[in-house]
Amino acid sequence: MDLGMAGKWALVCAASKGLGKGCAQALAREGVNVVVTARGAEALEATARELRALHGGIEVRAVAGDITTPEGRAAALAACPQVDILVNNAGGPPPGDFRDWDRDAWIKALDANMITPIELIRATVDAMAARGFGRIVNITSGAVKAPLEVLGLSNGARSGLTGFVAGIARSSRLASANVTINNLLPGAYDTERLRVTLQGAATKQNIDVETVAERRRQTIPARRFGRPEEFGATCAFLCSAQAGYINGQNILSDGGAYPGTF
Repeated sequence: MDLGMAGKWALVCAASKGLGKGCAQALAREGVNVVVTARGAEALEATARELRALHGGIEVRAVAGDITTPEGRAAALAACPQVDILVNNAGGPPPGDFRDWDRDAWIKALDANMITPIELIRATVDAMAARGFGRIVNITSGAVKAPLEVLGLSNGARSGLTGFVAGIARSSRLASANVTINNLLPGAYDTERLRVTLQGAATKQNIDVETVAERRRQTIPARRFGRPEEFGATCAFLCSAQAGYINGQNILSDGGAYPGTF
């Protein structure tokens, strides 16, 4: 299927590895020009080289910086001639006990996982509407649908973004101009973040990490962790011309782990 995105420009945040990289790869394969951002310059440049090799006809620009800061956002936006596709992504806050989190911890979580996506949407959405095409995908978390006690910072910040998107996505001014905003909710994916989490659990329980990983896999009906390229393919479809009637949705990609009907 031709997703109808060749020649578009995409800004993909936190794209040097993991789910952000998976999304950038899928878009690049479809002929989308990509601006990728991340804090680590070396890993980001390596990813940019990989993306260029996927499709000879695209332009790839790498902007090292912290997307959760005004300076980082300004640099990323300046590198993109026009943002037709925006993939919002930032590392999740650490797990823990809410009793241990002070105001600074909450503000940091909100800045990364709520305020930053909103600021990038604000900076790009009206120009998308004026051009008659726009796709925004926010990478949030399966914990938005099934909150985990230890992920309180993430639960709160990402749920705030989810509520905001539920309203703005249904603006007739945007939706009628072929601009969609959706949230893509990952479950357990084979990423560095998951591996760090599993290692932490193994250390705490004084058992080997593979035992912890296998226990986690057994909680997933698919009996495996997701692959970033699978997640990226789903993101690419949401950004496609064919997905123009999918708007304001929270789409789970978790191997069937969520136990609910709705």
